[in-house]
Amino acid sequence: MAARARIFRHPKTAMQSGRAGTAEWVLEFEPAEARRADPLMGWIGSADTQTQVRLKFESRDEAVAYATREGLQFEVELPHERKFVPKSYSDNFRFGRSENWTH
Repeated sequence: MAARARIFRHPKTAMQSGRAGTAEWVLEFEPAEARRADPLMGWIGSADTQTQVRLKFESRDEAVAYATREGLQFEVELPHERKFVPKSYSDNFRFGRSENWTH
């Protein structure tokens, strides 16, 4: 059975204003077995060590080429493109504005 992987780009988190770390593509393996509680300590874990591996690539094509070369079954998740609407502070006081300006 071939390992399954997913290829994606990390989205920008809500806690940051910049887009650092969102340009690289990540290849991440899907878990092969369910996680379970350790009977002695109670920690959650599994014997599947591939879930700890994250490979980073400069482009999507490099990640797909690696997965194809290694014989991995993979799924590519395309990122949602950010829609930028330019705004100006002076638009708050524009003549002919559709709604009233309030404090």
